[in-house]
Amino acid sequence: MPKLKVTVVGAGAWGTALADHLARAGHEVRLWAYEPEVAQAINEEHANPVFLPGFKLHPELKGASDMAQALTGAGLVVLVMPTHVFRAVLGQAAPHLPAQADIVACSKGIEGETGFTMCQVAADVLAPEHQAHLAALSGPSFAKEVAGGAPTAVTVASGRPEVAQAVQAAFAGPRFRVYTSSDIIGVELGGAVKNPLAIAAGMVAGLELGHNAMSAMITRGLAEMTRLGLSLGADLATLAGLAGLGDLVLTCTGSLSRNRTVGTRLAKGETIEEITSSMRQVAEGVKNTRTILSLAQRKGVEMPIIEAVEGVIYRGTHPEDALHELMTREPKPEHY
Repeated sequence: MPKLKVTVVGAGAWGTALADHLARAGHEVRLWAYEPEVAQAINEEHANPVFLPGFKLHPELKGASDMAQALTGAGLVVLVMPTHVFRAVLGQAAPHLPAQADIVACSKGIEGETGFTMCQVAADVLAPEHQAHLAALSGPSFAKEVAGGAPTAVTVASGRPEVAQAVQAAFAGPRFRVYTSSDIIGVELGGAVKNPLAIAAGMVAGLELGHNAMSAMITRGLAEMTRLGLSLGADLATLAGLAGLGDLVLTCTGSLSRNRTVGTRLAKGETIEEITSSMRQVAEGVKNTRTILSLAQRKGVEMPIIEAVEGVIYRGTHPEDALHELMTREPKPEHY
């Protein structure tokens, strides 16, 4: 793979891990950070002690807090901003994007006001010449494990095969395998819906409901993800693959999952305000629960687990009561 100039926009844990991975793959990488002190630490300490503590970053990885400087000459732009600021930060970046750069969205979530995925937000913000270079990357991938070199497999989707293949080649490495897809909506939707489902999984764990309950929650959560995905034009195979089932299993069972941690703490009696105020990094599922539920209601799709999570977070439903409501719903066939 030829050496690329890569700009990663967003220096949270996931953005930092991806930037470090790309630098280790031999690319010239700049990591844009909103916080100047984070950019300074990357340059001077080769570390991000705020968002990815405990990891030494590649010495050639450069931090920047000036957007124009960060994007100059980039052939690949990787967008890893929190979803609630994705539109605003991309608007700041847009005037400085090189015309032929491939642009890959790695943020997992749905925009609250519009119900758009991140690629849909990007298409809404960017000029037509940039829209033709859009891709989405998602899959089961904890930032800390990628930063530590653990074997990881993800999917990149684009409407243009040559864009997906270019991103695949840029990211590929002996410990980071990338598959291609044309199903952007399926890849992005899987990455978004798994977050509130992981909050539900955390509640199952926090209430000590056992393995039967966890297995049922993941399986029925996948059914909800699939119903919504199909209503939006996603491919069933995508939702059964890395970006759907794979990411769902990881986020529901892995101790590194921020969303699962939120659910566990809710089950232990903490309020959502107490939990979120104590977290420096964003748990996307908190904001996206209502967004996904609203999208499902507009499409006429039933998502009872998502609705139960929304009740616990926003309407004060006790997790035990939410469980009772789910278990005593009207009997149904498994597939409907």
